[in-house]
Amino acid sequence: MSAEHHEPNYLIVFFALAALTALEVAIVFVPISKLIIGIALVALALVKAVLVALYFMHLRYEKFGLSLIALTPLLICTLLIFGLLP
Repeated sequence: MSAEHHEPNYLIVFFALAALTALEVAIVFVPISKLIIGIALVALALVKAVLVALYFMHLRYEKFGLSLIALTPLLICTLLIFGLLP
């Protein structure tokens, strides 16, 4: 663990995640292309996943090596999904 860090304000992270979720729900009702909606939803989900990993898994305060170990399965999963899709 890193030498010194401040405790994150979990309430701010919670409201950020709630706002992103509300944005995801709202974007479905916008009359734009399904492709753009899909890309926006995936991008918002990625932002939410990064927030959860950084603050609730405490990866923001760890050394880079530990973060790399935690993110490697995500990379492998992404490669498998794109490699196995028809």
